Amino acid sequence: MLLVAYLLGSISFAVIASWLFKLPDPRTYGSKNPGATNVLRSGKKVAAVLTLLGDAGKGWLAVILAKYFSFAWELGSEVIAGVALAVFLGHLFPIFLDFKGGKGVATSAGVLLGLDLWLGGAVMLTWALVAIIWRVSSLAALVAALLAPIYAYILFGPGINVWAITMISLLLFWRHKPNIINLAAGRETRIGEKSKL
Repeated sequence: MLLVAYLLGSISFAVIASWLFKLPDPRTYGSKNPGATNVLRSGKKVAAVLTLLGDAGKGWLAVILAKYFSFAWELGSEVIAGVALAVFLGHLFPIFLDFKGGKGVATSAGVLLGLDLWLGGAVMLTWALVAIIWRVSSLAALVAALLAPIYAYILFGPGINVWAITMISLLLFWRHKPNIINLAAGRETRIGEKSKL
């Protein structure tokens, strides 16, 4: 289950959507990140939406399948937490892209929705509010990642799922290190700004 989750996470919908719409490889422009925000910089909103849904969908699907089989096979919640982390790691370090993947924002949202709708909804609402007010995707992601373990603790109490979500949040911060530097310097790109392709 962990291996399947990792391989599912390794599928890059940014690259697939760019290929379908005959766009440049998202790893060659903008932030060079294979994710929905960078695909949006191409100016093709449909491709960005497809990327967002695909990356979130694979996180959601992996967790939902893990919950189903864990119940059917009487496995512990550790398996679900492990799958949540594995699909996320697959997105960050995809075997199909030489282990150079995206930052994991959409995939983590899918994972959280799979774990609990209230949790996923609260984190996505947090992202949306910050994005609407400041129009900076990375800032919205960082605030949402900071609050996700807190929301999880409030909903679940202490447990393995909270630890998995904390690990995902820490990895999100690590992957956003260049964005944090740009934010501090006031250079971070706003949502919807096109890049020169």
